[in-house]
Amino acid sequence: MSLSIEAEWERLDSGTAEEQACFAAIGIFDGKIALTEAHDAYVKRVRARVHLSAYKLAEWFAWNWWRLRWEPKTDAPDWAMAHRMTTIGGGFVWPNISIISDGERIVLIAKPTEPRKTEPLRYIADIAVVVRAVEFEAAVSEFIEQVQGQLRAEDIRDTNLDCTWNDICVERRDAESAKRRRLEALLGFDPDEGDIELLERLVAEGTNLGDSAVREIAATSFGRGDVPTAEALSEAARKDGFESRPADTVSLKAGSQLSPIGQVPAWKRGAEAAEMLRAQESLGAASISNKRLAQMSGIGDRVLGVGESVSELAFAIDDSRKSGHVVLRSKWETGRRFELARLLGDRIAGGATGRLFPATGTYTYRQKLQRSFAAELLCPFDAVEEMLKGDYSDEKQEECAKYFNVSPLTVRTLLINHGRIDRDDLNGDFESRIGGLEHRAINLQRTVLL
Repeated sequence: MSLSIEAEWERLDSGTAEEQACFAAIGIFDGKIALTEAHDAYVKRVRARVHLSAYKLAEWFAWNWWRLRWEPKTDAPDWAMAHRMTTIGGGFVWPNISIISDGERIVLIAKPTEPRKTEPLRYIADIAVVVRAVEFEAAVSEFIEQVQGQLRAEDIRDTNLDCTWNDICVERRDAESAKRRRLEALLGFDPDEGDIELLERLVAEGTNLGDSAVREIAATSFGRGDVPTAEALSEAARKDGFESRPADTVSLKAGSQLSPIGQVPAWKRGAEAAEMLRAQESLGAASISNKRLAQMSGIGDRVLGVGESVSELAFAIDDSRKSGHVVLRSKWETGRRFELARLLGDRIAGGATGRLFPATGTYTYRQKLQRSFAAELLCPFDAVEEMLKGDYSDEKQEECAKYFNVSPLTVRTLLINHGRIDRDDLNGDFESRIGGLEHRAINLQRTVLL
């Protein structure tokens, strides 16, 4: 395991008993990379470990465990409180580290802090580190248990940390409790703050629609708790959707091997599946017609015509193998093609079972996989590269987008993901193909969305 949270115990003569016992030089590392690297102007040196309260850090990890583990990046007002270490407080200067999950993989983003005349310590790490979620769980658990061990060594028992962590350990071992906590986190709520009736409804609907699909819908709530019911989705499908035949949806041939979910970035599995499908269906490097895309999706091509947007969510819902409905959100042809391709990718590579297949705007692993699949299926990068021949101007990108009948943003995103053009701003997906290679530690100026 390369992710570690290390504490070297120090002495503190003030504060609570827990803080005095657990004052430490703390370092957060990915291998030899220190996310806590800081410049100490007082002694004029760079530190990999900083003097902090290990107790408060462990307490913050424990209290926010479920949200750190499952909640993707959202615009919810209190998202930062559960995901940014700078919110821990307690009189310490905490590293500017944000922790973001897509459900399968977690990124720890360290950014420099602003220099202050009154504060000699300034964090200087500027890096994003991506780890598998199970690796993150193990590192945090080990750190919390180390803190508990130090408390016992100082004969301090029955702390708030002990109570919180013991409850979490019990919930993690119980499948039903863990399911509810996970949903609560995806809804953007702290433990025991989610609406009980809503949670029970989602658990029940997961049995009918598919647990994974219901979790994807819950993640769109952004802390508001306004999750559409299964009845509302079915009614929208009947009223505004297009009839489909799920049994006619194309699938990869038996024996096709995709990279395992979670062990690789979502973009990689999505792109792999699209490449395999293109080869299997002998699509070559040509643009896919509306008729062929609809045919592969088990639906008539009328679904891809320009129309008024009537839904806030794109989804497919199956009544049986022979009948179902598809609802698209975009009113533009290129957007509808992309959404239909996402739904096809969800069936082929999403790894989920059930009746509901949602395409949302969240940054979960499943949604990122869908977007990657759709981009590579509709606009294969090798063909884009051949068409542009090194000319990445806006005009050539638009020409390419027109040929493949996709939005210019799709072409631009592919070029960013393959390191052909740069991007200065950040967004919700911190794993990308950079120069054709996957990087574990990613420079923040090269992070992109797919």
